Amino acid sequence: GNLEDYEETVKKAKEAWKVWADIPAPKRGEIVRQIGDALRQKIKVLGSLVSLEMGKIFVEGVGEVQEYVDVCDYAVGLSRMIGGPILPSERPGHALIEQWNPVGLVGVITAFNFPVAVYGWNSAIAMICGNVCLWKGAPTTSLVSVAVTKIIAKVLEDNKLPGAICSLVCGGADIGTAMARDERMDLLSFTGSTKVGKQVALMVQERFGECVVTCSCFNFFKVFEDADLNLVIPSALFAAVGTAGQRCTTARRLFLHESIHDEVVAKLAKAYAQVRIGDPWDSDTLYGPLHTKEAVKMFLDAVEQAKQQGGSVVCGGKVINRPGNYVEPTIVTGLPHNAPIVHTETFAPILYVLKFKEEEEVFAWNNEVKQGLSSSIFTKDLGRIFRWLGPKGSDCGIVNVNIPTSGAEIGGAFGGEKHTGGGRESGSDSWKLYMRRST
Repeated sequence: GNLEDYEETVKKAKEAWKVWADIPAPKRGEIVRQIGDALRQKIKVLGSLVSLEMGKIFVEGVGEVQEYVDVCDYAVGLSRMIGGPILPSERPGHALIEQWNPVGLVGVITAFNFPVAVYGWNSAIAMICGNVCLWKGAPTTSLVSVAVTKIIAKVLEDNKLPGAICSLVCGGADIGTAMARDERMDLLSFTGSTKVGKQVALMVQERFGECVVTCSCFNFFKVFEDADLNLVIPSALFAAVGTAGQRCTTARRLFLHESIHDEVVAKLAKAYAQVRIGDPWDSDTLYGPLHTKEAVKMFLDAVEQAKQQGGSVVCGGKVINRPGNYVEPTIVTGLPHNAPIVHTETFAPILYVLKFKEEEEVFAWNNEVKQGLSSSIFTKDLGRIFRWLGPKGSDCGIVNVNIPTSGAEIGGAFGGEKHTGGGRESGSDSWKLYMRRST
């Protein structure tokens, strides 16, 4: 789409809001329930399309569509629960009420790595709050954006509602910039790199707009000497290698207590050797290609930098000689916690394994990076667990205990701190971001 298409779409969406805002919230929830059911009916073909276009394995593609289905279910219940308090007024015979109203038009800019789920988190909640949506998916995953929008549009139109309630404009940076600068965009949700996220946030702030920004991350996986290694090895493998290292919650750093370092590295390298690499449509495949040729170049550059900074490649580190953007899942050891490459987000399947001695130092190393999305600790020490969850523990938005960094639940607010953006999407009280409060 071009800027003329964008202009037409915004106007149609704004007109559609006049219809949608008049519908009671529980009835809006019923429409979202039907959208969830329509996605259920096509979950395998949509998952297959995600796999084709993004490159993640088929079961992950289906799982991503399932997230949209699940958040639709969540939103249906929420549509009957949103409310503000009636507060004691200091004036006799008066009522003091907090009324929540929709913001209006919600723009959603999503990234290539989750081309369905992130839109689902935003749109399902935004819709039951009484908003209309305008979606710009990643330019490299436009087929699945079109497919999902067509499914939603049919549900809306079958209910004699305008399809423009959930609009789509495919395009590049020109469309994204227009959305960020457009004062008609009442809320903008952006998911992508920190570099672009900063630009978007500044453009939105310049017009005093509202935005939810979720950017790059550098997630941390810590294993203490008392950890259950039967949990640690598969958890670390999945967190580092799942989606070929292209999740925003992928584990980038694995800190091991010095007493178990060598044992865990040996077991993890053995597990890496068993990862089945191949066509993401093949049911036996656990690990597919990177998304683009550019990602392959970034992978190779990062491996070279790690070597130059004193790291040793335990396994992987090379491009796989086969058609497609395939690289070997990689483990690097021997780097200090503050090596520049250890603090650089590559968005590729490279795991930096580092040693630590004391709890206090490794908690500090968790928090020293600029990003703060997801972090994990593996231990049986209850005192340590509560310190990890407390004010001097992890400064990430998602704080895990004895489970991997990757993944999340739709019932909890998803998002991070610091350069990750600070926004929250999906569950808990994140619905408040999609509404304005009148006292």
